[in-house]
Amino acid sequence: MLPAVAGLDRVFDYLVEPVGSDAVRVGTVVRVDLSGRRVGGWVVRDSPWDPSGPGGPGGEPARRALRPLAHVSGWGPEPELVGLAGWAAWRWAGRRAQLLSTASAERAVVRLPPAQLRAPAAPTGPPELLEALADALGSSPGILALPPVGDPTLVVAAVAQRGPTLVVVPSAARAAVLAGRLRRAGAGVALLPEQWDAARAGAAVVVGTRSAAWAPCPGLAAVVVLDAHEETLVQEQAPTWWASVVAAERARRAGVPCLLVTPVPTLDLRALCGPPVRLSQPAERSGWAPLDLVDRRGDDPRLGLWSERLARAVRDEARVVCVLNRTGRASLLACGACRAVARCETCGGAVVQPAAEDEVGALVCRRCGTRRPPVCQECHSTRLRRLRPGVARAAEELAALAGRPVGEVTAAGATEAGAPVLIGTEAVLHRAELVGAVDLVAFLDFDQELLAPRLRAGEEALALLARASRLVRPAARGARRGRLLVQTRLPDHEVIASARRGDPGLLAEAEEPTRRALRLPPHSALAVLSGQGAEDFGKAVAGVGAGEWGAVVAGAGAQGAGAHGAGAHSGIELLAPGEERFVLRARSAEELCDALAKAPRPVGRLRVEVDPARI
Repeated sequence: MLPAVAGLDRVFDYLVEPVGSDAVRVGTVVRVDLSGRRVGGWVVRDSPWDPSGPGGPGGEPARRALRPLAHVSGWGPEPELVGLAGWAAWRWAGRRAQLLSTASAERAVVRLPPAQLRAPAAPTGPPELLEALADALGSSPGILALPPVGDPTLVVAAVAQRGPTLVVVPSAARAAVLAGRLRRAGAGVALLPEQWDAARAGAAVVVGTRSAAWAPCPGLAAVVVLDAHEETLVQEQAPTWWASVVAAERARRAGVPCLLVTPVPTLDLRALCGPPVRLSQPAERSGWAPLDLVDRRGDDPRLGLWSERLARAVRDEARVVCVLNRTGRASLLACGACRAVARCETCGGAVVQPAAEDEVGALVCRRCGTRRPPVCQECHSTRLRRLRPGVARAAEELAALAGRPVGEVTAAGATEAGAPVLIGTEAVLHRAELVGAVDLVAFLDFDQELLAPRLRAGEEALALLARASRLVRPAARGARRGRLLVQTRLPDHEVIASARRGDPGLLAEAEEPTRRALRLPPHSALAVLSGQGAEDFGKAVAGVGAGEWGAVVAGAGAQGAGAHGAGAHSGIELLAPGEERFVLRARSAEELCDALAKAPRPVGRLRVEVDPARI
């Protein structure tokens, strides 16, 4: 029995009475008496009681030495998930109890309802899509590059013909919509987390968000992850497991196909599954919304966010959504002479001027840590201007410009959501119930996405365009299709080229050499350490001795190729990006996870974030 006690990852033996009770099996949720208090936990292994075992004639003393289970709470994870939790605890440096808790029902389940194994009606869809789907299922795990407006219900219904299918989606709203469509197609569906008991009893399709990667699905025949590129499929709390990776490993252990469906096959997904299966170029292109590009390099800076084309669009189009991401944005610098955005010559990221007195005048890349003089690379001017847009001020200016009501939507909430013009952070793209179909989605300053100081900034920017493509109004008789409008000073960026051509492979081809040269994932494995014990734990993992620690350069960028210290014995590098955060880098996830598992945990608070989604 594994107790659900924080900081305790140890299995204890208890006696099942009556011996051999059918109510207790691997995965069952139980309660036991441990160290004077009653705690919950899971049965993680079972073995028959041996009456001839140690403890005296007949084994009676041995039996009396074991305490019986205090209470059987109810159904728990399937036995296969108990083993998967052990693997995931190693893979993301966590504890099994945390993962088994995710795999369990929110409330005790004593009885199971009847199974719902009716498969959905066989779908009829474009032959090209069905052929591509069959090819993607042929190699497990496989990637299907489905354009943004492709129908995921058709994909799931086709896969569900194989048998019970587990489906993981990025959001609860999309999970509910998908479950409703499958039910109307005649399928027996269990929607998590509310219908965990129905999933445990057996259902043709089990649907849920990130935690559904751990959901029960008896007779599992296939696993599908929709929008596998989304960051919401990565657990924020440690252990920071990726639902796509868990789903792929679960399918491998079960010997069933795993299908990752995404319009943006990222380099991480390609490393996990190999090249994606794609539709024809015309089919892919038609699945992305038309994109109008506004090149702002020649605009007067006094225009601010509002180009002339954008001003006309917000007045003329019936329904407009404007996106301006102030959360996690980069502080951009633009040349005052030629108006080009200041970028890093090493990795192409945005550069900033730090506020520290000892660094006045230097330009620093937040992505790789490269420093250079404050000179424009295009015209060699030293006149640099800061660009700092904000949603609240932009909403006021937009209302005056459009001459009609403007609503504001952010992660914190929405005001005047029914207004014909909406502006907000990327949260507005997730609030489909407020937005509905629109005629225009305008990105007011897309450069802050393209040049964000993050490892996966380009892939995240392309994902925003894919999500926006789903919001625009489809083409109809007598009315044109909705479109995207992107304002940028980087019109030749590979993200924009990928969206305009409907070819996400262009971005992957451009980013892969840079990732390889800088030894960034997927060409390495990273773990971020934070907390009081981060430094001591990082030294222990990397094998850095006291005399070697001086080689670590404090304040270096986490992705810096040269500013780091390496353990002389482990081959694992310990990077010091500052602010009490340390980064471990290894050649592979296996090497990194083995080192994390072997190193003793220090006293004090410690957070280990393996495979950080944003860094």
